[in-house]
Amino acid sequence: MNTVTFPGLGLAFTLDPVAFSIGSFHIYWYGVIIALGFFLGVAFCCWQAKKFGLKPDDILDMILFAAPGGIIGARLYYIIFNSEIYRNDDGSLNLMACLDIHRGGLAIYGGIIAGVLIAFLVARYKKIPFPALADVCAFGLLIGQIAGRWGNFMNAEAHGGPTDLPWRMGLEIGGKYMEVHPTFLYESLWNLVGLCLLCWLLHKGLRAFDGMYFLLYVAWYGLGRGFIEGLRTDSLYLFSTGIRTSQLVAFLSCAAAVCLILWKLYTHPKPEDLYVNRKKETEPTMKPTREER
Repeated sequence: MNTVTFPGLGLAFTLDPVAFSIGSFHIYWYGVIIALGFFLGVAFCCWQAKKFGLKPDDILDMILFAAPGGIIGARLYYIIFNSEIYRNDDGSLNLMACLDIHRGGLAIYGGIIAGVLIAFLVARYKKIPFPALADVCAFGLLIGQIAGRWGNFMNAEAHGGPTDLPWRMGLEIGGKYMEVHPTFLYESLWNLVGLCLLCWLLHKGLRAFDGMYFLLYVAWYGLGRGFIEGLRTDSLYLFSTGIRTSQLVAFLSCAAAVCLILWKLYTHPKPEDLYVNRKKETEPTMKPTREER
C-alpha cells in the first residue's frame, strides 16, 4: 500500500498498486491503466483515420507491429541507460532480469522511437504516406501518455524533488516522509493541453502539410518533458556524463521539430498536396443510378 497526500489541497489517498490477483499472479493498476490508454488511443485514431485519407485497418495493421515493438524499445532504452541494475556480480548482463518487465522499467522515449520506426516500415509496406499515418498517431500517443502517467501515480513513482507549492505531493521515500513535485501530474496535464490543441486544429481543418500534427506533437511533448524531466529524481543519465538522457532527447527533438515545421511552412505547401485530398482526386466518381436521376 502507498499513502499519497496533497496537503495543500486537503487530499489523501491510500493506493494499492495491485488491481487484482489470479492465484499468485498479480495484475497491477499500472498495466491496467496503460492498457486503457492504449485502447482509447487506438479507438480515437481509427475514428479519425478518414480525415487523413486512411482506413481504420491501416491503424490496426500498424498497431499490430508497433505495440509490441514499442514495449521492446521502451525496455531496451531503459536497460541501456540503467544497465548497472541488470548486471550479475561478475559484470555480465542478467538476461532474466532484463526480461522481467512486470516490475516496471520502461522508458517512454524508447517506446516512441521504436514505435515510429515500425510505423514507418508498415507505411512503406502498405504504400501509404508515413507523414499522414504519423499525424493521426500523434493523437493516440498523447491519449496513451495522458492515461499512462496515472499508472505512475498508483505506484507512487515518477515524482520530482522537494517543494512547498500548494499542489505538492506528500509520500514516504525510503522510510522518510517528503513533499515533492507531482511530476506525473504535470506531464499528464501538459499532454492533455496538447491533445486539446491538436483536436482544435483538426476541428478547424488547419493542417498545412502531412506530418504537421506529428511534428507539433514532438515539439509540444519535447518542450514540456524537457522541463519536467529536470524536476524528476529518477532520471536516466547519459552514461557517466551527468546529462539527463530524456531531457536531452526532449529538447533536441523539440528543436528539430520546430525547425522542420518552419521549413515546411516556408516552402508554402498547398492543400491539394495533403494525402487525404490527393486520394479524393484519384477515387472514381460513382455515376448516379436511374432512381437518383
